[in-house]
Amino acid sequence: MTKSCSASGRERCLFGTDGVRDEANTGNMTPELALRLAQGYVAFLRNKEPSSGRLSLCIGKDPRRSSDMIASACAAGAMSAGADVVSLGVIPTPGVSSMIPSLGCSGGIMISASHNPWEYNGIKLFSRTGEKLSDQDELQVEAYILDTASLLERREKIGSARNLDLCSTAYYEAFLDSLKELPPLEKPLVVDCAHGAASGLLEFALAATGRENILCIGKDPRGTNINLRAGVMDMLPLSQKVREIGASCGMAFDGDADRVLLMDSRGRQINGDIMLWILGRWMERRNPGKAGVVATVMSNLALEEHLQRAGIPLHRCAVGDRYVLEKMKHTGSLLGGEQSGHLIALPHFVSGDGPRGGFLFLRACAELEEDLDTLVDRFASYPQHLENIRVLHKEKALGSPELEEKRRIHEKNLAPHGRVFIRPSGTEPLIRILVESRNKEVIPEIVEDLKACILLSGGAAEESS
Repeated sequence: MTKSCSASGRERCLFGTDGVRDEANTGNMTPELALRLAQGYVAFLRNKEPSSGRLSLCIGKDPRRSSDMIASACAAGAMSAGADVVSLGVIPTPGVSSMIPSLGCSGGIMISASHNPWEYNGIKLFSRTGEKLSDQDELQVEAYILDTASLLERREKIGSARNLDLCSTAYYEAFLDSLKELPPLEKPLVVDCAHGAASGLLEFALAATGRENILCIGKDPRGTNINLRAGVMDMLPLSQKVREIGASCGMAFDGDADRVLLMDSRGRQINGDIMLWILGRWMERRNPGKAGVVATVMSNLALEEHLQRAGIPLHRCAVGDRYVLEKMKHTGSLLGGEQSGHLIALPHFVSGDGPRGGFLFLRACAELEEDLDTLVDRFASYPQHLENIRVLHKEKALGSPELEEKRRIHEKNLAPHGRVFIRPSGTEPLIRILVESRNKEVIPEIVEDLKACILLSGGAAEESS
C-alpha cells in the first residue's frame, strides 16, 4: 500500500471508483496485497455477520495473463482466514454478482481490470446480495488489512476450495433465458466479446440455443489481447463486420463484460444514454409509474429532455455503477446506468451486466417497434467533448481556485443549454473534463482554457487524450 489506511480516515487509499486496480505485479496489484485484501475482506464479513457461521466466497476472473495469479492469491488469503472458496473460473463480472446469492455465499471477488489493457488487473468485492461494497465498507476492509496476521485461522478451520464450471451456473442459465426471450432476428447480429470474459459464455450459449444468425468476434482470449482493438474500447472491427455482412446491428462488451454498447447497421454507436432512453420507456410501459431512471453526471442533457417528454423522472448520481444502484434504491427507480454502457435493470440484475443488458435492450426495441437505424438521429445528443488530462498532482489541480472560477464562469455562460463537469478518474492518474453545449462552436475554446489551467496547477505527466 502506498499510504496508510484506517477506518476513521476520510478517504480510501486502495479502492477507487470500481475496486482496487493497478499494473499487475506492481503497486497495489501484487499477490501479497491480493492475499491480504482477501484476508481483510473475510474479517470484514465475519464482523458484519458474527453469527452467520462458516463463511464462503465465490471468485471469478477475466482471461488476462495475471488473473490466475491474483485469483489464486485471493483464494489463499480467504481460505487462510477460514472461508470456503468456490472458484467460478473465467466469467463476466455480473456472473459473480448473480452467483453470490444463487450459491448462498457470504460475498464474492472478481479479478478484472475491466476496460484497461492486459498489463493491468483489479479486484472487485461484492456483498452477500451481489452488490458492490459501499465506500464505508471499503474503508473498513482497508482497516482490517493492517492486522491480517491476527486473522489467520487454526489449521482445523482453514477453508476449503471447489471449482464450478461456467455452464453449470445460474448466471449461464439466466443468460440463456435472455437469448430465448429475444424475438427472431431478420438480419444477423454481430457481438464483439473484446477477447474477454464473455467469450466462452457467448460461444456456449449460442451453441445451446441454435442462434445461427448471431456472429461472435473478439472471442479468442490469449491473456495479452483483452480489449486490444476490440470491444467497447475499439469498435472499428465491429463496425467493419456489421457492414461487411449486412447485419442489423452490432453489440460490444468490455473485458469483464459489465459494459455494453451497440452499433446500428450504418456503423454508428448507440451509447448508454440512448439505451436508457429506450429501456426507460419500455419499463414504464411494463411498470407504470415505477420506472424512474438513474444516470450519472456524465449523461447527455438530451437524455433528460427525452425522458421528461415521456413523463419519466431522471435522477443524477456520481460516476460508478454502485452509485447508480444506491440512487436507484433511494428513488425507487427500476433502471439505471451510465453513458459508457453500464446498465442495471431491476429485478433482472443488480450490477452492470453487458450481455443481459444488451439483449434486454434489443428485446425492448422489438416490443416498442423501434427502428435501430433511426435512434442516433432521433436522440440528437448535445455536442459533447470529453478530455482526459494526465497530471502529476490530481488533488492540487482540482483544488485550484482559478480552475473553480473558470468552471463557474463557463457553466454560467452555457446555461441552460450546456454544462461543464470536471472530475478525477478513480482508476488512472487523470482528470476528466466534460464540456457539453447545444452550440458546438464554443466547446473547443472552453476545453483548452480549462486544460491549460489544470496543467499549470497540476503538472503535466504526459500526453493527454
